[in-house]
Amino acid sequence: MAFLRRRAIPGVEEVVNGCYRRTVLLPGSKGIIELEPMEQANSVQLRVQLNDLCDLSTLVQRCRYLFDLDAVPEAIAGVLVTDPLLAPLVMARPGLRVPGTVDGFELTIRAIIGQQVSIAGARTLAARLVTALGEPLKQPYSTLTHFFPTAYAIAQSDLHGLGLIRSRVTALQSLAQSVAGEGLALDRDTDQEQTITRLLQIPGIGQWTTSYVAMRALGDPDAFPATDLGLRRAFEQLGQPSNTINIEKHAELWRPWRAYGAHHLWANLAAPLILANPPDHPYISSPSVST
Repeated sequence: MAFLRRRAIPGVEEVVNGCYRRTVLLPGSKGIIELEPMEQANSVQLRVQLNDLCDLSTLVQRCRYLFDLDAVPEAIAGVLVTDPLLAPLVMARPGLRVPGTVDGFELTIRAIIGQQVSIAGARTLAARLVTALGEPLKQPYSTLTHFFPTAYAIAQSDLHGLGLIRSRVTALQSLAQSVAGEGLALDRDTDQEQTITRLLQIPGIGQWTTSYVAMRALGDPDAFPATDLGLRRAFEQLGQPSNTINIEKHAELWRPWRAYGAHHLWANLAAPLILANPPDHPYISSPSVST
C-alpha cells in the first residue's frame, strides 16, 4: 500500500485511510474501484462502480494481480531468508507482495515516464499527461477526476508542452502506436519473451524498462531491474558494493523470486528498518504469514 501511495497519479489514483482508490477503463466499461485490506478477515475488499458489469470478472482478476494475491509468501520467504543480507528485511516485513497493475499499457507508459527521474517527478509528468489527454469524469469522486489516457489518445497527440524530453515523447508515441495499431498486448496472458523482444525494438525502451514491466505487468516473479538507481542506493544503505555486477551476482541467491527481493530493498530504502552491516544469519525458517 505504501508503494502504491508514493506513486499514485493525481486525478487517477489515491490512497486514503488504508484504502486504494482509482479510475479504471476496461474493454466494455469504465468506472471507479476501491481496494481495502481487511486485516481481521484476512482478505481484500473490492468495491466497484462501473457503468456496465460486462467486465466484472476481468476486473476482479486484475485486482488480484494488482495486490499479488496469488503469491505464496511462505515459499518466497523460504528462499529469500537464506541470504544473510536480505533475511532481516524479510523478517521485518513478512509477506511483502509485488504490486502489479490493472492496466499493462498504463504501467508501461508510467515506466517510460519514470526513466531517470524521481518518483515525485514521474508523478508530476504523469499527472500532466492525464490532464491533457485523459477522459474527464462526469463528476469528480474524492480527488479522482480523469481516466488514464488510452493508447489511441497518446498515439494521436504530439505530447509537446508537457515537460517531456524528445526521446521520451518518441518512446511514448511509439509504444502507443504499437498497442493501438499493431496489437501489442501488455498483460499476463501474452508470451513474455516475445513481448519483451517487441518492447526492446521501440526506441527509448531498454533493459530497465522491460524488467520493470515484466515484474509488474507481465507477472514475472524473477524479473529484476539490476541497473535501478534505487537498488544501488539500497545496497549502499546496507553497506554493500552497489555496482551492477555485484547487485546481479548477489541477486542470484534470490532466484526464482528476485522481484520480491527488489521490493524488500525498495521498501527498506523508503522506510529504513534495517541499516548497514546486518548480522550474519544461518538459514531462518520462513515466517508464519497468511496469504
